Amino acid sequence: MNIETLRDYCLQKPATEETMPFGDDTLVFKVGGKIFLLISLKEANRFNVKCDPELAIQLRESYSEVQPGFHMNKTHWNTVYFDGSLTEKQLLEMIDHSYNLIVKSLPKKMQEALPKKGW
Repeated sequence: MNIETLRDYCLQKPATEETMPFGDDTLVFKVGGKIFLLISLKEANRFNVKCDPELAIQLRESYSEVQPGFHMNKTHWNTVYFDGSLTEKQLLEMIDHSYNLIVKSLPKKMQEALPKKGW
């Protein structure tokens, strides 16, 4: 996977917006105004995604490419390196999981306004 593939995948998700609130180096993807993925443009071999705390621990124990979220709440965020042994399918599943967590945290009215396809 590369940053272009990751960006295209994120932007295909319903109601996703791409922003750069932390400066010109960090690309941020949001749904409902909440972040579900961050990636540095300078160090584009890893990204941060939200994760269920129990799953986060399991992933970190299973894969050296999954680390506690860099500059994030380490209980709820993982930094995922995509230049290792993780498959593209595994990476996309982590992105989907993060997106779905954020969508489920949105008010019901916002959730209902989102197209159901893609989450």
